[in-house]
Amino acid sequence: MKIMGLDFGSKTVGVAISDSLLLTAQGVEIIRRKEENKLRQTLARIEELCVENEVTEIVLGLPKHMNGDEGVRVELTKEFKEKLERRTGLPVTFYDERLTTVMADQTMMEAGIRREHRKEYVDMLAAQLILQGYLDSRKK
Repeated sequence: MKIMGLDFGSKTVGVAISDSLLLTAQGVEIIRRKEENKLRQTLARIEELCVENEVTEIVLGLPKHMNGDEGVRVELTKEFKEKLERRTGLPVTFYDERLTTVMADQTMMEAGIRREHRKEYVDMLAAQLILQGYLDSRKK
């Protein structure tokens, strides 16, 4: 049993997967698309990863504003959740992702990754932080 974490963005989806013991999250890849609304290939790749890794649940970052308000990105993320559930047949749980992208960028900065290279990894690391936060919250 493994859980997948996703950071859904306008042109990318960061992907992370837990270990079998549900203790740690590892970044797997970033799925890129040319247009925001072209999700067929993205959903197909997520489905492949779920099957390959024996995923039983998906955690999807919910991008609320810092004050808790829900904007356009939240609506798009909710639509993506419905498509994910239909495509994979797996339960999809939301997890508050506020500050995960900031934390991911700060982590890479502290690791000495140059600014121009951070964009390549930020979504995958954000997915890892979303999933790790979810895993940690389940322990309580």
